[in-house]
Amino acid sequence: MEPGKLFDPPSDTISTLENHKNPHECSECGKSFARRSVLFTHKKIHVGGGSSQGLEGEKSSGTDTKRNPPRLKPYRCIKCDLCFGQKSTLLTHQKTHTGEKPYQCLECGKYFSQKATLRNHERIHTGEKPYKCWECGKSFSQNSGLWLHEKVHAGIKSYKCFECGKCFTQSSGLRTHEKMHREEKNEKCLECGKCFYQKSHLMRHQRRHTGERPYECPECEKRFMCSSALQRHQKRHKGEKPYQCGECGKGFVTQRELQLHERIHTGEKPYKCGECGKGFVTQRELQLHERIHTGEKPYKCGECGKCFSLKQNLGRHDRLHTGEKPYRCLECGKCFGRKGTLLTHHKTHTGEKSHQCKECGRFYRTSSALKSHVKIHTGEKNYKCLECGRTFAHASSLRSHSRIHTGEKPHKCSECNKCFSRKDTLVIHQRIHTGEKPYKCLECGKYFAHPSTLHMHTRNHTGEWPYKCAECEKTFHSKSHLKRHQKVHSREKALQL
Repeated sequence: MEPGKLFDPPSDTISTLENHKNPHECSECGKSFARRSVLFTHKKIHVGGGSSQGLEGEKSSGTDTKRNPPRLKPYRCIKCDLCFGQKSTLLTHQKTHTGEKPYQCLECGKYFSQKATLRNHERIHTGEKPYKCWECGKSFSQNSGLWLHEKVHAGIKSYKCFECGKCFTQSSGLRTHEKMHREEKNEKCLECGKCFYQKSHLMRHQRRHTGERPYECPECEKRFMCSSALQRHQKRHKGEKPYQCGECGKGFVTQRELQLHERIHTGEKPYKCGECGKGFVTQRELQLHERIHTGEKPYKCGECGKCFSLKQNLGRHDRLHTGEKPYRCLECGKCFGRKGTLLTHHKTHTGEKSHQCKECGRFYRTSSALKSHVKIHTGEKNYKCLECGRTFAHASSLRSHSRIHTGEKPHKCSECNKCFSRKDTLVIHQRIHTGEKPYKCLECGKYFAHPSTLHMHTRNHTGEWPYKCAECEKTFHSKSHLKRHQKVHSREKALQL
């Protein structure tokens, strides 16, 4: 039985295990460990950060005091001159030169040069983790994983970076870290040209191009590109949120999620854009922002060829071609292509208007609607018509106006074939055919086809008459009523002439 492998202890030893969970105590600091090998690894801290000097006597003490003679390595590789103690080890090694991989995984079809490597790989699919840590109970699929994990309990980080002094548990971790100082990225993706410090990072990245997701959740069958993403996902099924925010008490699945959340409270934005100086909470947010400056749009629509800087924007755009509208309003049954549009629509039923103008106190459902309104106060009109010179506050208003000059009416009613220059005008028109009246007055329960009609109607309840005639100071509910009234003064002036 290998050390650390799961087994059922004899019944007469169960009480002993319970009473003496950590029988091996460090004589230097008093810390106890479940296994003698972990204690020995821990003692390296006291004798110089990872050196085994001074521990040889203790390691060899006990019943077996004789040192083993040096092992002979009579089997030599003719390709690279490496020597091995066993012929079987040499034969396994030679496969690295020939590229031979005779062992295939029946689940995913991947090939391996060694049978033991195949067995370790199969545990990814089965979820088997036979090697258990006696300190904390964590299990591992490979003995080497357990051995490295035990160093965490022992506090051993034997590999130190001479550049910055950072220490690592594994030599591979140090080698990868050193590449950051050298800015060495040798692993290149042949699809997009992106480079990586580690081959494992490249392989994980390549799955974005291939779409491969080898890790499946046994609970919901959702698939993932890497094992760490699957492990994080499984914690959500269990409801595990071990990392808690000290400020607001919110729980998180990973320590990284907690660290990012804490920046909300501290206001920390460590990632700065070199172009405009804008700060971001995560490096990923900065990378996405930088595409604004570079013009990079890596996500292309297969239908029309339009390109997007974000994958989710391409997904939303695809729904225009498929007609898919997955977000449904539970109040009226109306469906939407975007979740944000559904949330905005919900406010028409609740009457919620949380965005207030500081100038006039008027409320709006969305921040974008408020921004549009604020331009009325500032007088900002940056969009100019090249035909007539008229200026507009919004690009969409200029596009709609331009159709007056071109005569273009691209929005057609499927019921009566009537055409419109603006999509919102078509939507309002279609309500004539459907009879839909989605806007409800919270005072009297009356429904309306258009929000402006509802807004005008509510003035009957509030007594608001905001439109005033400059001639006679008479007030009106709506702008159209004021204009109709002003014609009376126009006719009077005409008669006087």
